[in-house]
Amino acid sequence: MTSKVQTITVGPGDGGQRLDRWLRRLFPHVQQGRIEKMCRKGELRVDGGRVKANTRLEAGQDVRIPPLPEPEPQGQAPKPREAKVSDADAKLIQSCVIYRDDQVIAINKPAGLPTQGGSKQSRHVDGLAEALKFGLDEKPRLVHRLDKDTSGVLLLARDRATAQALTAALRHKQTRKIYWALVAGVPTPYLGEIRYGLMKAPGHGKGGEGEKMIAVHPRDIDKTPDAKRAHTLYATLYRVASRAAWVAMEPLTGRTHQLRAHMAEIGHPIIGDGKYGGSGQENLGDGWGAQLGGIISKKLHLHARSMTFEHPVTHKMITVTAPLPEHIAHSWETFGWTEDLAADDPFEELR
Repeated sequence: MTSKVQTITVGPGDGGQRLDRWLRRLFPHVQQGRIEKMCRKGELRVDGGRVKANTRLEAGQDVRIPPLPEPEPQGQAPKPREAKVSDADAKLIQSCVIYRDDQVIAINKPAGLPTQGGSKQSRHVDGLAEALKFGLDEKPRLVHRLDKDTSGVLLLARDRATAQALTAALRHKQTRKIYWALVAGVPTPYLGEIRYGLMKAPGHGKGGEGEKMIAVHPRDIDKTPDAKRAHTLYATLYRVASRAAWVAMEPLTGRTHQLRAHMAEIGHPIIGDGKYGGSGQENLGDGWGAQLGGIISKKLHLHARSMTFEHPVTHKMITVTAPLPEHIAHSWETFGWTEDLAADDPFEELR
């Protein structure tokens, strides 16, 4: 072990980074599990306070670092590094790019590809981003995430300053995201808002797998420990009799599984959502769950259609739009819908 406690001040270019990533850049030999343990025991502190491994740092903060293990001697074989991105995966992730400039890259994330590594996940956007350098030294950084089975617009920053600016803009709700979904039944009123709070129910696995959000009635949020406010706008665009509808959604808060849990709570689970739309789901339509049957895919029908943000350097407003993935496009074709049928801003009346 190194013998002494160190205090390091976060530099001006390092704000906005997660604590664990910042630490591993300085001490590459320190394992992730070790960092999380130091946080749990309160040994690793920021400005004197306890923190989690995913805490975002700000420039000027003081990080207290306890004694660390020494790096392995040079003679020992180094631990295997993460596998290099295969040519096929590089081609795949590069084909997903829908916007690119010197600071920002946006991809149309495929459904089924996780944003980051987790339990039993080795292939994810964060890892494949090595293939999105396009001549720069550093790989682009994630500034937000999408659920594994959700497709659509995902932004990455090509340098630390851009990551900091975009992360702050997302945190302060200076970006707009519009999602499209196919839901069971037809939500009424056609244009509305959902304000149920959300709280986490613990998952079953060691790493919290199976985690699920439970909806809390707005009047009970303040008296329910761990419940967080959540706010979603929705607009019913087209319908298939009373069986299903094309819905646009705009999350005004960014809670885990927010759109999926909110639509299920109002009785219109998203088609293909096994977690929130099972057959036990009470449904205001025909009393069935989130499967339409027939030729409609069982995959989740939730797509991050567009994202509007202020460019951190040019300060122009940019809107990036992602075409539908194959399984959702197939469902749209089945119902005779085309992407151009939707208004650019389905929520104009609510503004």
